[in-house]
Amino acid sequence: MGGCHYSRKRREFLRRGSVAGGAALLLGRFPYSLYAGTTPKRAQDRVTLGRTGIEVSRLAQGTGSFGSGGRSNQTNLGTEGLAELLRAGVDQGLNFWDMGEDYGSHPAIKEALKTVPRDKVVIMTKADVKGPDKLRASLDHFRKEMGTDMIDIVLMHCMFAPDWPTRLADSMDVLSEAKEKGVVRAVGVSCHSVAALQASAKSDWVDVQLARLNPVGIEMDDEADVVAPILEGMRKQGKGVIGMKILGAGFLREEVEPALEYAVSSPALDAFTIGAENRGELEDLLAKIPAASTRG
Repeated sequence: MGGCHYSRKRREFLRRGSVAGGAALLLGRFPYSLYAGTTPKRAQDRVTLGRTGIEVSRLAQGTGSFGSGGRSNQTNLGTEGLAELLRAGVDQGLNFWDMGEDYGSHPAIKEALKTVPRDKVVIMTKADVKGPDKLRASLDHFRKEMGTDMIDIVLMHCMFAPDWPTRLADSMDVLSEAKEKGVVRAVGVSCHSVAALQASAKSDWVDVQLARLNPVGIEMDDEADVVAPILEGMRKQGKGVIGMKILGAGFLREEVEPALEYAVSSPALDAFTIGAENRGELEDLLAKIPAASTRG
């Protein structure tokens, strides 16, 4: 299926700096008052992912900022450094760790689990799909890397093609078998095209969907008003929906508050993942999310 890369068109647009002002303008137009609540929503709040019964914190600790080839901004901290950041999230009330084969972040799980009880965290990872035999071997390898017998959520990574449920049926069977054996608790996909996302919405096999969503469409499959209704429909079906690219792969760093306001108010999402790169960024997110949920 290929790796997940930023589009050349968007990269060039961002390099010219045009998106900064445009994003601020569009974010300012979002009707926050229609979605603002009276009770703050916290990053630490527990939400249930659809029909899975899995309870996660609203915020997942992402580990794949600019992740590819076994590295990411988080894994650049080193195994112990990333493990310490994961532990800090748990100490602050989070319980959701978002990993990936491409990020090289699995060993940090094993280190973190030396002091964090396994039943206190939900682990999600993503596997590159290169055939059923490779996927079966990957599941065994992942569990050894992480030091756990069970992975809560395993997603097939980076679906682009609209026929992925047919093309990858044999790999889906591997994950279904793993779920039956208790090796994983829930299965699903991350999508990187609207066509793939629409196929996911039609698939009863999908328990959990990871999808790109922010109000200005940066590094997304399409604009928010196209993607969000698909995700809302998936939630109504009982699928768990987790948002990614909430801060536009970092390009909304100067617009964190309004981007968070969109994510926390969106009826399309159960939870969302953001990759803090240090403890200061993590604590900043934890402080800003409650304020974002009640802004009118």
